[in-house]
Amino acid sequence: MMISRIAPCLWFNGEAEDAAKFYVSIFPDSRIDSASRYDGGTRLPVAFPKGTALMVEFTLAGQRFQALNGGPQFKHSEAISLSVSCRDAKDVDHYWSALTAKGGAEGPCGWCKDRFGVSWQVVPEGLGELLSDPDPGRAGRAMEAMLKMKKLDLAAMRQAAEGR
Repeated sequence: MMISRIAPCLWFNGEAEDAAKFYVSIFPDSRIDSASRYDGGTRLPVAFPKGTALMVEFTLAGQRFQALNGGPQFKHSEAISLSVSCRDAKDVDHYWSALTAKGGAEGPCGWCKDRFGVSWQVVPEGLGELLSDPDPGRAGRAMEAMLKMKKLDLAAMRQAAEGR
């Protein structure tokens, strides 16, 4: 297995370890790989209680990630999101429900935020093909249907593309 040379690093304000544990509980082929901790004596720009995770390295569905407890200076925004490719409607339902649970929020067009404020796109396989249909009428009707949705329903979008 080739190890990715690039690992997204997510910035948190004391919630890095909780977030990493939450994410690995949702996705198969996931695990916490390591955690370094604030020791209480090292002079850093931000102070968390001794034993709080500083950096958590974890793997989600085979992709490496890092979660850093860096302090309150930066917040998550929609400018960066994590996209989840879903095999079918059951997958979409699973990830959508898990990511929006306990304080997460639904957004438009398959976007949502988890309870830590990280933005996700929950996307059914086949969406790209449908929206890039060579028939602009079909693609446009599918897009119009999608724009009215929160959680994406590919079957409904296909029906709209057909004009039904």
